[in-house]
Amino acid sequence: MRQAAFRRYWSAQTISLFGDQVSTLAIPLLAVVATGAGPAQMGYLTAAGLAPNLLFSVIAGAWVDRYPHKRRVMIAADVGRALLLAAVPLLWFTHTLTLPHLYAVAFAVGTLSVVFQVAYSSLFVALVARDDYLDASALTNGSQAVSSVAGPSVGGILVQLLSAPVAVVVDASSYLFSALLLVRTRAVEHPPSTGRGRLGGAVAGLRYLARSATLRSILLASTTLNLFNYMFEALFILYATTELKISAGTLGFVLGAGATGGLLGAVITGRLARRFGVGPTLLAAYVIFPAPLILVPFATGPQLVVLAMLFVAEFLSGIGVVMLDINAGAVQTAATPTSMLARMQGARRTVNYGIRPVGALIGGALGATMGLEPAVWIAVTGGLLGVVWIVFSPVPRLRTLPEPDVG
Repeated sequence: MRQAAFRRYWSAQTISLFGDQVSTLAIPLLAVVATGAGPAQMGYLTAAGLAPNLLFSVIAGAWVDRYPHKRRVMIAADVGRALLLAAVPLLWFTHTLTLPHLYAVAFAVGTLSVVFQVAYSSLFVALVARDDYLDASALTNGSQAVSSVAGPSVGGILVQLLSAPVAVVVDASSYLFSALLLVRTRAVEHPPSTGRGRLGGAVAGLRYLARSATLRSILLASTTLNLFNYMFEALFILYATTELKISAGTLGFVLGAGATGGLLGAVITGRLARRFGVGPTLLAAYVIFPAPLILVPFATGPQLVVLAMLFVAEFLSGIGVVMLDINAGAVQTAATPTSMLARMQGARRTVNYGIRPVGALIGGALGATMGLEPAVWIAVTGGLLGVVWIVFSPVPRLRTLPEPDVG
């Protein structure tokens, strides 16, 4: 953090991710309030924002690895997302906003988010020495995880105080601020990949992930977890507001517990990894993240009890998601050659993020056919299956960060 370039990079990434997560709550709430969206439509909306991960991640990774100016790519993605989101409140204020409009904006913003995210790892290694990967990853992945819980919290407060369209305006502004920080970030970027040899081509990242036992197990575990977690994500806002009768502002406060837990997770993860090893800490995270969410469908009784159970669930899950992202991010970066980081990220996102719209669609379908509460039960219990891939892998034996796996 003493390095100005890294501070700007980290701040830009954090603000950009935070903007993503404000819309995670604001746009679905806008869909419910302005268009009367039901469970199936909420699933479609979530899927629209996540589908680009499945469709474009591999292609984006291959292109970014060959493009010499990753920072410029990130700036362009930020500006594009700001312009797209600015159209949402404009349509709302002119009374022309429809669900297809929200689907289209979510898909386009998701596409630019893919480009931004596959580029940021390559810029990361241009700014950070290998020995500092874990600590720097604690900042970058920690901010990513914290934003995933703090963003919806702030989004809920903004919706309560200012309305959903204004919350989307705040989101668009965050991307412009991120772009300005990146403009001021200077880094000597690594030479682009030539795309030749057996690691060349758009599918090189997929081949590398499949060949590396460490990366493969992390990918399969995260994909399993994300399948069920996004079934939960597609239903949670609707479940909390309709079944549990929680207002947007109160929901934002409850989600803030995840932010508090995430901050604690960011503080303790490095210490835990140094004390017990990177692998065992990552193994524990695959349990600590999904397990507390079982409290959500258990939440019954007086409103105060319901809120307390949701608060505890979000707090503990927030610790787990930060632990997971910090350790998994550092391991994946260390285990991948610099020349193909973007392709690895693109391949990883194709599988890991590509499963998310599938989970959202399944969650929406289950909520529409069998009811919200049974669907939420399936989602929160299924997330625990991800840890099985880690138990039977080399990950629990990792004490320190691995070298690139070329075997």
